[in-house]
Order: sequence, then structure tokens, then C-alpha cells
Amino acid sequence: MSRNKLLSDVGYAALKSKDKEYRIADIQGLYMKVQTSGKKSWQLRLKNNEGKWTWVGLGSYPDVSVKTARSQTLRYQSGEIQIVTRAERIKQAQHDESELFEYLMRDWIDTKKNTWEPTTFKKEVQSIEKHLLPVFGKRKYKDITSGEWLKFFQTKQRVEKIFNRIEKLISYCCNAYDLALFKDQANYNPIRGIGKFLDKGESESMKFVEIYDLPELLHKIRNYSSEEISIGLELLILMFPRPGELRQAKWEQFNFEERVWIRPGSIMKRGIEHGIPLSSQTLALLNTLRAISKRESEYLFPARDSVNKPISNLTFNAALNRLGYYGKQNPHGFRHVASTQLNDHYSDREQVIESALAHLKTGVKGAYDKGAHLRERYEIMQHWADYIDQICGPREFSKVHVS
Repeated sequence: MSRNKLLSDVGYAALKSKDKEYRIADIQGLYMKVQTSGKKSWQLRLKNNEGKWTWVGLGSYPDVSVKTARSQTLRYQSGEIQIVTRAERIKQAQHDESELFEYLMRDWIDTKKNTWEPTTFKKEVQSIEKHLLPVFGKRKYKDITSGEWLKFFQTKQRVEKIFNRIEKLISYCCNAYDLALFKDQANYNPIRGIGKFLDKGESESMKFVEIYDLPELLHKIRNYSSEEISIGLELLILMFPRPGELRQAKWEQFNFEERVWIRPGSIMKRGIEHGIPLSSQTLALLNTLRAISKRESEYLFPARDSVNKPISNLTFNAALNRLGYYGKQNPHGFRHVASTQLNDHYSDREQVIESALAHLKTGVKGAYDKGAHLRERYEIMQHWADYIDQICGPREFSKVHVS
């Protein structure tokens, strides 16, 4: 069609549909397509960057006017606008997706599949999906500034009061950015060092009684209706592990001859294997627990509905609440009680006590290694158990329960 025969807006508006769709040529390479439904749209015919002829849609008519369609055509033909092939669009979409914070977090989460217990893995993924992804998931992680992260975590701390959870989320984000650094996908970590500027609040999971209130609490624990849970709570006092570690403890992890509980990295906060020396009082509790167990299970504390999974993470806390210690003592708080008393007694062995609490810095092999004060910790753990007996009195065991 020659230039003097080109249709105007009025001419294109007057085009009617036919039994079959058809095209009307405009300037070189530009066509108006009219469908049987009467819908009209602009199409451009030209070669892509692979030298193959292709159609490029420029939009529907009259949303895109004749003038605009012609202008766009000239821009494509001059090379001002590049044609993107389907394969290139897919590749670009994949690249864009890989730059999103959600992709970064899921890439890091994947590295934990073989190190976290399934229940832990599920719980932490749900936490990430609840707290982080709704806010930052669709953002490019390189564009999220340190200031934005600081404001986000400060706000969650002050509004939701979830200090332990925030600590974990910061650790996960920091590790995810580190993974990007190792993959040459980031230039710096915007989370690094953020903990210095966050509030130091008291978490609900760190409620604890003073040492002089412990005898009354332990007396109530020893008389709790469930002997298994009673033993579990006393083990939390004697060994002061993190509650989740005892909840997921398996019999195979206990070496009764060497008197040590070797906790695998999969249940540890830092993913590092750690050993707890067992006092004679702890051994007596474990033997009693094994003797009274009515069900065969690999777990010390199997769930009520299945021997193949551990008790709920709310069980120990619920027991303390029933004993009247709601808001006064949480399972995690026993770590503080032990730490305070041991640091007071062993003022010159801070590093040993830190190791006993599994407060390990990144890179340390683990507390079952000789360099992690294991031998000294046998003395400390026995001293702590003896001290509990001294102020609270020893637990009375039935002879049938003690091997």
C-alpha cells in the first residue's frame, strides 16, 4: 500500500470483521489485524536478532493510535527498540527471579535440608514465610538497604516482642546474604553487625525464678502428675540444654559408659555437634525414664499420638504453667538460672561455662572436642547436680526404676 493510500484513524475505525481474520498493510512492516470478533490490533513484521522473521504485537486498536503504531514501528526498524525472543524473555525472567529476596532465602533454606530435623526445617521455613517474605520476598535483595533492615527488625521487636525469633531471623538473613557473597551474587552483606543497634529486651522464653525459689519449684516438678514430663523438667534443670534439644533427644545419642549426651548438629542452634557430660543424678533420671517408658521409641519423650515423633514444643512450657509458673518460669529460663549460679561459683572459668551452655562461635568444631573444655565440664556438671541436691534435696527413686 503506497503512502497516499494509507488509512487514517477514521478508516481503521470503519473496518468490519469478516468470516476469517485478515490484515491490512500500513507503512512497511506494520499491519492492522482484524479478528472475526471485530477486535483490532497492530502487528509488526521484522527479523529478530537471530535473523528470523517474527511478529511483534504493538497493542490493540484504538488503545494504540495509528500515529503511535507508526512511530513504534520506525523505532523498532532503526534498532532503537530491540526485539526480545521468547527464549530471551524466559532467560530474563529467570534472572529477574534469581535477584528476588525470596529466591535468595529459598536457596539458603535448601542448604539446611540435610542438617535440620524435618520438624525444625518445617518450623523455620514457616517462620521465614510468615515474617520475612511478605515484606521483602518480591524485592531485589541487592536493593534492600541496611537502614530498611534495621527499621524492620526494630519495629518487629518493639511491636511483637519476639526477641528470640528476631535473633534467629537475623541469623538466617545474614547467612543467606553470605551465601550470595560466596556465589559472587552480592558485593556486601547489609545485615552484618545489625545486632549492635537492636533493642536488648527480655524474651518471654527467658522467664526464670531466682535460685532461692528453685527448691519450691523443683518440689512441685517432682510431684507433677506425669512422671515422664517431671523427669524431663528436672533434666532441663540438671543439663540446662535448650528445650528443643531435649525434646528431640534420642536414646542413641546417649553414651552411658562415657557418661555423655552427644547432641548432633541437626538439633543444635549453630548446627555444631555438642556433648553434655552426664552427672550421676542425670544418669539416675535417664535410667528411671527408660524403665517407666511404656512405649518403644527412639525418642526419650515420644509424642502422645505417635512414637515416631517427639513431644510438642509446648509440652514442657504447659507443664510449668499448670504448676503455677505462668510468666515466672519457662523451660529456656533454666539455662539462665544455671549460668548465673555457675558463673558466680566458677568466676575464673567463664569460657568453660560458655562451652557448657553451647555458646560457640562460628568455626568452633564443637564441645565434644577436647579443646572445648569437655573434661572440665564433667566437674562443673557434677558440681551443679550436687548443688541442686544440696538446696533442694535429692530425688527419691523407686529401686525398681534405677538400674
